Amino acid sequence: MAIINVHNLTKQFKTLTAIDGISFSIEEGEVFGFLGPNGAGKTTTISILCTLISPSSGKAEIADFDCATNPDRVRMAIGLIFQDTTLDVGLTAYENLKFHAYLYNLDSKLAEKRIDEMLTVVEL
Repeated sequence: MAIINVHNLTKQFKTLTAIDGISFSIEEGEVFGFLGPNGAGKTTTISILCTLISPSSGKAEIADFDCATNPDRVRMAIGLIFQDTTLDVGLTAYENLKFHAYLYNLDSKLAEKRIDEMLTVVEL
């Protein structure tokens, strides 16, 4: 069963076409990597799959959820590790965790509970 389906995905930024009609699928349990030169559309494709930006046309689905129309369900189905740190050094550990809980629309009371638990675990 395919866990990721991309069909005819295109992303345009004004006059630049960053992705031009790509299609692929990735089966559950399959290891997959994007390789290509700078400007090939790797980051743009990943950004669409992670629901950070919307495609201009085409469709991307993760776990049968459309990345453009159901981003909350997609985010619950994926794990993401950024190349560069996403922590804001101007924020405390608590504030960073609170910010990320907000990004994932986590209920505020549940977020508070989980943040307190994690800060206790790591002794912060």
